[in-house]
Amino acid sequence: MIGERIQQARKASGLSMRDLAAKAGISAMAISKYENNKNTPSSGVLLAMSKALGVRTEYFFRQAKIELKEVEYRKHSELPKKILNKIEGDVIEQIERYLQLEEILPTSPIKTFSLPKGLMANVESYIEVEKIALSVRKSWDLGCNPIPDFIDTLEERGIKVFQSNILHDDKFDGLAAQVNGTPVIVVGKEWPGDRQRFTLAHELGHLMLANRLTEQLDEEKAANRFAGAFLVPAAEAIKELGESRSWLEPVELCVLKHTYGLSMRGWIYRASDLGILNQSAARKMWDYFRSNEWVKTEPGEPLPPERPKLFKQLVFHALAEDLIGESKAAELLCMPIVNFRKLRKVSNCEQEAFN
Repeated sequence: MIGERIQQARKASGLSMRDLAAKAGISAMAISKYENNKNTPSSGVLLAMSKALGVRTEYFFRQAKIELKEVEYRKHSELPKKILNKIEGDVIEQIERYLQLEEILPTSPIKTFSLPKGLMANVESYIEVEKIALSVRKSWDLGCNPIPDFIDTLEERGIKVFQSNILHDDKFDGLAAQVNGTPVIVVGKEWPGDRQRFTLAHELGHLMLANRLTEQLDEEKAANRFAGAFLVPAAEAIKELGESRSWLEPVELCVLKHTYGLSMRGWIYRASDLGILNQSAARKMWDYFRSNEWVKTEPGEPLPPERPKLFKQLVFHALAEDLIGESKAAELLCMPIVNFRKLRKVSNCEQEAFN
């Protein structure tokens, strides 16, 4: 068991056996034997490896064996296997802590995910994709208004959302997977909020459209259409923009971005999908964005990133009910006990509790 944990932590750190050996001051041969459970490391060796790998020593003794199933990356073809291993290792470590907490709570307040009832079985057009997005909004009692906290909305419905600092590459836009039958979506912790939200909505689209699309529909295009429709329903887009436009002012798009959490470029796509901008008008908009180098980095204040709140909230719930002590709470939150005690002070809660 310890061997598997050492290997998992090493891959999550992106280290080879030789890299870990150099950092921990032991031989690569010894690490190979530890990972294959041929030898058992001493407490001193475990401490050296924990420091080299950036984990607590208790990590090596966790019993939970987590496997990510049905892993899907939005963009991954150009990412080396070493980076993908690092991403998945980071995600698994977070999930393990989450499952530990769920086992501690006598009754978990976390809902079990289920698909909304009544979704059409066969989706034959992108217009019908929009209808699926509206059906999900209706089932979740979201109306047509902007969604203020998308991560919270998903967590309330039983979808686990995790963030990672590893996901900073433009070639990577997050991943979706299943753990024990629960949908998991991972986004970059420091991505702008609009990028986080579109990735979440896109992966939600894959989840809702699975096994419903007819062959003539492209799965990625359908998930993108779902994402746009879920973030900004057609009626809201027409209300904000009008039924027909020849041009959209950048300042107008910036305001809408901060209202709905959909990027300025996302609004151009949305207006084009709905026929508010015809092909010629949309082409002019894209030419203007390219000439100003706004295709990758949009002008104005970026939308702040969202943060998952449920896990930290449940840690403090367990602490309040004496189900765990400060040390365990700090371990679950992956922070030193000194930092955790500072976090407990009410004066710090708004600034720090959910960062």
